[in-house]
Amino acid sequence: MGDRIGLVRKSNGHLHYFINGLDQGMASSNAPSPVWGVVDLYGMAVKVTIIDHSPILESVEPPDAGSGLLTAAVATAGANGATANPGPLQPAEWSLVNTLRQFLDSCEGADRAESRGVVTETEVVEKLLFHPLCGIHAAVINSQRTAHRPNATDDFNNGVILTNRTLRPNEVFEVRLDRLVDKWAGSIEIGLTTHQPTELDFPSTMTNIRTGTWMMTGNGVMHNGQTIVEDYGQNLDRLKVGDRVGVVRKPDGTVHFFVNGIDQGACATCVPANVYGVIDLYGMAAEATIVDQAEALTSPDTDSSLFSDPDQLKFHHLHGRNATILHNGLTAARPNATGEFNDAIVMSNRPLRDGELFEVVIDKMVDRWSGSLEAGVSLVKPEDIDFPNTMTDIEHDTWMLSGSAIMQDGATIRNGYPLDLDSLTVGSRVGMMRCTDGTLHYYLDGVDQGVASTDIAPGVYAVIDLYGQCAQVTVSSGTVIIPNMESLQMSHQIVSHSHIEQISTPSAGPKAELSHLLSKCCGKNISLRHWCWGASRVDGFNHGIVFSSEPLKYDEVFEVKVSELNEQWSGSLQIGLTTMAISDSTSPVNIPATADQITSKVTWVVTGSEVKKCGAVIKHNYAPSLQRLQVGDRVGVSRHSDGTMHVTLNGEDLGEAASGIPKNVFAVIDLHGSVEGIQITSSPGLESSSIVLSPAYELEPLSQDRDQDSDTSAQLSMCFHSNHGKNILLREGGKQAERLASFNQAIVVGSKPLKRRETFQVRLGRLNPAWTSSLAIGVVGFPVDKFSFPVRATAIRKPCVVMHGESVFVSGYKVKDHFGPNLDTLKENSRVGISVDEDLCLHLMVNGIDYGVAARDIPHPCWPLVDIYGQCEQVTILPEDYESMAATGIKEECEKADLENKGKEKSSSGIDIGVSVRNCEYLNICNRLKASLSLPDGYFEGQSVCFCSACHKVRGEDIQLRRGDPPKEFVLPFGWCRYVLRAPNKAHSLNVAEKWHMAYYGVNMADTRRILDTFDLLPSDEGGSSSSILLPCLQPYTEKSRPESLGGKQIFLSPTIRQAGAAQFSPKHRFFDARTKKNHDTRAAFQVWVKPGSYKVSPQTGPDKAQVDPHFTNSEIDWVTKERGSTMLHALLLRVD
Repeated sequence: MGDRIGLVRKSNGHLHYFINGLDQGMASSNAPSPVWGVVDLYGMAVKVTIIDHSPILESVEPPDAGSGLLTAAVATAGANGATANPGPLQPAEWSLVNTLRQFLDSCEGADRAESRGVVTETEVVEKLLFHPLCGIHAAVINSQRTAHRPNATDDFNNGVILTNRTLRPNEVFEVRLDRLVDKWAGSIEIGLTTHQPTELDFPSTMTNIRTGTWMMTGNGVMHNGQTIVEDYGQNLDRLKVGDRVGVVRKPDGTVHFFVNGIDQGACATCVPANVYGVIDLYGMAAEATIVDQAEALTSPDTDSSLFSDPDQLKFHHLHGRNATILHNGLTAARPNATGEFNDAIVMSNRPLRDGELFEVVIDKMVDRWSGSLEAGVSLVKPEDIDFPNTMTDIEHDTWMLSGSAIMQDGATIRNGYPLDLDSLTVGSRVGMMRCTDGTLHYYLDGVDQGVASTDIAPGVYAVIDLYGQCAQVTVSSGTVIIPNMESLQMSHQIVSHSHIEQISTPSAGPKAELSHLLSKCCGKNISLRHWCWGASRVDGFNHGIVFSSEPLKYDEVFEVKVSELNEQWSGSLQIGLTTMAISDSTSPVNIPATADQITSKVTWVVTGSEVKKCGAVIKHNYAPSLQRLQVGDRVGVSRHSDGTMHVTLNGEDLGEAASGIPKNVFAVIDLHGSVEGIQITSSPGLESSSIVLSPAYELEPLSQDRDQDSDTSAQLSMCFHSNHGKNILLREGGKQAERLASFNQAIVVGSKPLKRRETFQVRLGRLNPAWTSSLAIGVVGFPVDKFSFPVRATAIRKPCVVMHGESVFVSGYKVKDHFGPNLDTLKENSRVGISVDEDLCLHLMVNGIDYGVAARDIPHPCWPLVDIYGQCEQVTILPEDYESMAATGIKEECEKADLENKGKEKSSSGIDIGVSVRNCEYLNICNRLKASLSLPDGYFEGQSVCFCSACHKVRGEDIQLRRGDPPKEFVLPFGWCRYVLRAPNKAHSLNVAEKWHMAYYGVNMADTRRILDTFDLLPSDEGGSSSSILLPCLQPYTEKSRPESLGGKQIFLSPTIRQAGAAQFSPKHRFFDARTKKNHDTRAAFQVWVKPGSYKVSPQTGPDKAQVDPHFTNSEIDWVTKERGSTMLHALLLRVD
């Protein structure tokens, strides 16, 4: 209902059909004249109405210039009526005008119609307002500027309101949230529709409309009730009172949504011109007011930092059909990454300048396809490209890196380039640069990979092809401009004369006994100076390796100062440790050109921001890049007593660079690239006087006496460091931290390093709902005694790992998404903790649950960090043995609760999040089974719960629970492991977690991937076959689009896993465990939500009449439904026998 269909015969005899205002093209080329329109009310169609598109206007000014034909037509009509001056046009005359306009638009195209606009009233009438006709639970007030749900606490839907007229091209329809209620889930939805408010049968929610509608709901975009973009922009469900949300249709038919004035990017194309603005005051949203655009532009609370530099490098708005541009042009994504693998080319918004680096960070990857991101440059402008499937199909003026192959104009010109784009992972940074000499260079994590191609013309655009596994990238902050070659040559001429000058030394005479020395065994371009206290590279850019004269003792820092630079060269100093046996008589013949090429003996070297072992990278983003060293900067290296290598920069320990370092290692320093001279600043047996360590770390005892009294033990327990963010106040002897003002600048760090296997845990205190987001937690790999903290932890660029929300950040760069629970949703008294295991892996724990490894290769030593951010205003450190203490208290309380609640009705407010026995072997083997199925991680929320007997006993939970409205009992999947699935957008709007029932569905192990791909259950054979089947060309159905009948196919469910997991529904699958070298019988099932009233309880289908589950009779355990849209997947269940 509501769709519009029309036809027109043009003057040339062509017959065109229109559906919802869109021309479907020429249907016939020789229609005779005259012809009459015909409508056949056939089948389901019972009533139609002829649409009169002309508005009823009272007083209208004459049309503007550019519509002379229409004016002449009206004037002629007036002349025929014997009226010389027609004056204001009457409604009937305006109907003729609009009819002529529509005819001309159909003949001349939409461009003319859009450029001319619609016939309008005076400016007062033209003001964009709400239409008085709206949903039954909504009302329009305040001179049609405000819409609200008067009884918002009693109802949550039927709040649809449209604008009083269609939107002009580039006209922003924006509303401000004036009132929210916290009783419901979901919030405001906004969009566009072709339906007129006078003809629309207002639905309960606008996403029920199946034609001509585009809506932003939550953080997704839906078209005609189907999701077309997921993870789009800011989540509307998190908006607060005063926040603004808007929508605009561009002249080219693309739709953009705005949140607080920030463009969330294009989300739909080919949207027709005559669309109305629409909002849905759903759930929490109770009142909204249309924002006058003049008032929005001058809003005093607009953050000026949101307005970007127009010259900033971004992605162009033109791109491949499967790509989308988000976050104001900074992010490019392939929304349907698991269903499409190509047609996702994006380009820079302007040509690159010489020496300008265009760099992107990989945000998201999928494991469904082969191949990955492709990057390059092209002289073809985005406006001139008919974007192909992949950029390597362009046959002119294009250079691309695909895998490790360099391609020019679609042909491979070089194989084996050092950078292989197919090996990149999430968090990798890839860049490209056209240098002033016309060469093309690629960069990986800031490191130049060398010349890829030559003779590149200036004015090239950067090109990124989101191909295969690569699903989303973001332009990294900032660009780099390399100075031109003439200035570099002048710099080289000036610096070259410095070789004959004396470098400054610690003193005028030899003091070998007071200073470290360099070995006389060195690279061929090295000249040792001043009794081996200093060294200079006298030729070239490499062969500048020097060694310490003696092996380093434990905790002995070997430090040098940069004394000479030559900016002609790229690259910089490298420093590390080597097991080579060095002496003054060692032959320099075997010394390679660079330190990272030393492979004859085990060598660890820090180069740039990476750590390499025998030339292979073992750690990325270890520290600030050494390529930024300047004259006077100090760099040191040491071997600690625990066998780890540490590097210091200007006196600050950058943390553990490598572990497993043997005794008797020599310091190795490579005067590479721009660094041409050094001098020693350290002495043997003593740490450099400039090295600063945390006092708590210096005083920490190697071991603690067992008979130590409690007072002494308390003094050595963890508390917060005295250096912290400026809004912090410490209480209770440094064990409690409170934020006094604002929402940020509240970082606190532990006073002593975190030992391995030690748990650092805090309890959330007061929460302030006026702010969004919440605390962050992690570790830093450097002392903070003299550190100046940034406004938030994710802005720390030194060695650190921070977990915020559901993301993991390393040194300020996001490396992982959807990890663990969302820390922004934690309540008061929640517990959040971290620990570092023996393999230097960082674990996150929330309320006693270990959510696994967040990051690896954690610096050692490391200090715990907490950012008291947003809603969280207070945290308190808990003792390390808190879990054991709490377990005793919980057991006592449970026993008391059992007595008090005896006889009461069992109920539960939500699905249990559960805890598992640490290192549960059953959970581990189920995890290995899940890994063998090769299921994409994107389908899961990352939360797994083991229901083995040991884990179930630890949690002490009831096995029988109730769920839904009305409540219905089900039992927990005892003996299985559960892997929660990522819920679709509609799960939130349908409130399935509170309203729907819970059941189980047995499945063949081989069908799990196909079910997850469609997110829909497979219909069982009637009569209960041994396995489920997949119908040919199966299409997923939703609650709002399911067919009336599914041809008799039934879905068998059960409230107990004992029935759903039986052999007839869940056949056994043989699994070989590579870890234990054993075969196991395994089963699979799904935990699903079931809509109440959509199923019926049928007699047991199996022949066995014995009671299946003691909690149910056999007449209660078989549920049958034919309505596929009435079920929704919640979790995958696996069992190993």
